[in-house]
Amino acid sequence: MASTSLRTPLWLATALGLTAALLLGTGGPASAATVLDGPVDLGTAATYGVLATSEITNTGPSVVNGDVGLSPGTSITGFGGLPDGVVNGTVHQTDAEAAQAQDDATGAYGIAASLSPTQTGVGELNGLSLTPGVYTGGELSLAGAGILTLEGAADSVWVFQASSTLTIGGASQIVITGGANACNVFWQVGSSATIQGAADFQGTVLAAASVTAVTGASIEGRLIALNGAVTLDTNDITAPTGCPPPGTVSEVFAPTITSGAPTDATAGTAYEFTVTAEGTPTPTFTLSGELPAGLTFDEDTGVISGTPTSPGTSTFTVTAANGIAPETSETYTITVEAPAQDAAVTVAEDTDTGVVEGTELAVTGPVTPGLVPVAIALIAGGVALAIVSERRRVRVAAVRR
Repeated sequence: MASTSLRTPLWLATALGLTAALLLGTGGPASAATVLDGPVDLGTAATYGVLATSEITNTGPSVVNGDVGLSPGTSITGFGGLPDGVVNGTVHQTDAEAAQAQDDATGAYGIAASLSPTQTGVGELNGLSLTPGVYTGGELSLAGAGILTLEGAADSVWVFQASSTLTIGGASQIVITGGANACNVFWQVGSSATIQGAADFQGTVLAAASVTAVTGASIEGRLIALNGAVTLDTNDITAPTGCPPPGTVSEVFAPTITSGAPTDATAGTAYEFTVTAEGTPTPTFTLSGELPAGLTFDEDTGVISGTPTSPGTSTFTVTAANGIAPETSETYTITVEAPAQDAAVTVAEDTDTGVVEGTELAVTGPVTPGLVPVAIALIAGGVALAIVSERRRVRVAAVRR
């Protein structure tokens, strides 16, 4: 199966064409905004454990469980059977099948690159526990002996976007929990990817340049080089099988509270405010702290409703959860104001007797209800005294005249 490497102007022209396709592909429509539509469609490339453009080189007893393909290059070396490498699949060397797989892989790269990120600025992956989503960074790396945990369910999808390189350290691990698997983990790499010795790697690498697996690295996934070589050394590579078809919706992502601050309330007036959250499955809510007296909270819908009974301020925390880490919480404050009171006092005097009769006072604005009678009495009394005083002044003036 080994052959002499052929590098001709035709090969260079084809490689340049693939590069142009990659650049055009990255401008394609995004298939995700907050949650992924589903797994990246690899087309016919899905059956390949190793797929390259220029050459495939193996050293030692590597085992590839899946197809091996090369196009348009012609050099596949190191797979002559034990003690060399073994391919438990079909080798496609510069044939129509390999060319089609490369075209499909190029399209998949463009789709993966166009997805809207869930989180940006990602770099070192060691110690992270990530829910399904799209994670973007420059140079992505997993430190030697480090662990990256992916928490999801059977249809969960992760896409990692590295604008430059991907480096997986020696003896590092990618651990997938909750029924998820390597079928739906994708690594879109802007240049080259390296998986160091004894690493336990999961997912499909779509590298714009080359991919290198160092001695003893184990890959549950695919190594695809779109403009370069794949180099192996005593590796176990297993292309995932039984994967959900493209279009299968990613079923889970962690909740996010989307509502703003609640409005103020008025004592004695019906009130309603809804705490909203995004997430799949649909989040439910819990509340800690105290609501204003008269208000209740629906943990299924997030609705705060009722009629507050007295003025005051209450602070409380709402947490949204759907079984996918991390949960999310927001602290809110509701101020209940006193109702506006409208009353009136008018003062009239009998000009013959000097008796003050009838009271009416205009009062507007928030007041304490219990003080209204007192205020009316005080003001009415003050007005009456003023009238009596004025009448006495007039009588005194008349006597003096």
